[in-house]
This record gives sequence, C-alpha cells and structure tokens, in this order.
Amino acid sequence: MASQLGVGRTPRRKRLPACRPGLSELTPRLLPRLGDYWVTVYRRTWRGSVVTSFLMPFLYLTAMGIGLGSFVDDNAGPRALGGISYLAFIAPGLLATSAMQTAIGEMTYPVMGAFKWHRVYFSMAATPLRVADVVGGQLAFAVFRIFLTCAVFLGVLAGFGALDNPAGGVAALLVVVLLGAAHATPVMALTARMKSESGFALVYRLGLMPMFLFSGAFFPISQLPGAIGWLARVTPIWHGVELTRMLTLGDVHAWAAVGHLCYLVVLLLAGWYLSVTGFAKRLAQ
Repeated sequence: MASQLGVGRTPRRKRLPACRPGLSELTPRLLPRLGDYWVTVYRRTWRGSVVTSFLMPFLYLTAMGIGLGSFVDDNAGPRALGGISYLAFIAPGLLATSAMQTAIGEMTYPVMGAFKWHRVYFSMAATPLRVADVVGGQLAFAVFRIFLTCAVFLGVLAGFGALDNPAGGVAALLVVVLLGAAHATPVMALTARMKSESGFALVYRLGLMPMFLFSGAFFPISQLPGAIGWLARVTPIWHGVELTRMLTLGDVHAWAAVGHLCYLVVLLLAGWYLSVTGFAKRLAQ
C-alpha cells in the first residue's frame, strides 16, 4: 500500500545534460522564470552596495586622479601621456577595473553559496529549468550589478571632469559591461569546479590583484619589462582598459578596437560553455 501511494520513495532527480552539452543545451529557454527570484535577491542586498558604489570611485579619483595626478602632471607634464592629464588617463582604467572587480566578486562567494550553503541551484535544477537557465540567471544578475556599478562610476567621472567625450562615455559603459561579463563567466566556471571557498584567496591574490596592478590603468604597460609586458597583454582587463580609454578620449583605432572586442567576446563564450558544463557536473553529484 505504501509503495502504491509513493510513501517512503526517494524523489527522482531530474536527468541533467551531459558534461559536454550540445548547442541546444547551452541555450537558456526559461530564463525569464527566474526574474522574481533575482529581483527578491536584489531587494534584500542593494543597501549593502549603494554607499560603496558612490564612495569608491570618489576616493579613487580624489587620491589617484587628483592627488597623484597633480604630482605626475607637474613633474612629467602632459606630454608624458600623449598630451592628456593623468586624471583623463587613469579614469577609463579605473572604470574598467571596477567592472572586473564587481564581476569577480559576484562569481566567487555568491556562486559557492548557491552550491554549498543555501543550495538554491539544486532547488532550481529540480524544476523544469535547464542548467543553461540557472547559469544565465546568475550571469544576468551579475551583468545587472556590473551595469549599475559602472553607471554610477561613469557619473562620478563626469562630475570630476574626466569625460571629454560624453558619447564615448556611453559606448565605454557598454564595453565595460562586456568586459565584466568576459571576466564573470570564466570565474563562474572555476567556482563551479571548486569544492571549498578557501581557493578564493588565490583567485584574489594571484588573479585579481596582479591584473588590477598591471592592467595598464595606472601606467602604460610599455614601461614593463618584456616578458611581463607581454603577459599583461594576454589578460582580458588590458584589452578592456585599452578599448575603454580609446572611447573616453575619442581616439578610436578601428582594427585595434575590433581585436579587443573579439578577444572579450571569445572569452565570454568560452567561459559560458565551461560554466554550463561545470554546473551540469556539480548539480548531478
């Protein structure tokens, strides 16, 4: 009788896609169904980031753009940076690195928590949602946070007079959102394969911090020694900084811009594939 009523049976787990999904399984189809969940998450968390969204760009630009910038301009002169002030040079770099930092922050502890602590991903996987929908929802929320953070940062830049080209500033906002997404997907894929949050210390110390310092945001990477300079050119943040600076200064080199864009798009797509496969494997355990 109990077996007929289903009492005591273990719920059957939904069959997840293989670790090498096809194209159809890489495409989210029910992504809008997650809208209510992520709106609720944002309503509960936005107060914790609203102050820092305004404060951090203000402090960075005051300390480095104006404080250090006045020292650089007085001693080296505008010719050292191609005829622009240090504030105008550093502003797009700070905007790009802000997108990178936000992306990595959104794809480390929050993703680990959804797997390990509150396990909301497993709840999602028990519904008609596909793995690509779960990944897409997390990425869409991260992109939303990146957009808001960088939009505020861009407004602060305008207030400091660091935007000579408003149209280029709007285009730069779109570029840094792409840059953030290009960082987000590989980090999300990495987090899906990590068993413990202890590895995040290495992500921040050996990943985020070196890319932040050697991104070209604070000085031209041509000043770096040969091997380190070439290594800096491989990082996605350098491509984002260069493209953002082109747009904010109104000095766009078409082929270089296309190369930077292609690099970021390829990285985004590769990270997406690795994220879906990583999520599928983790959720099947």
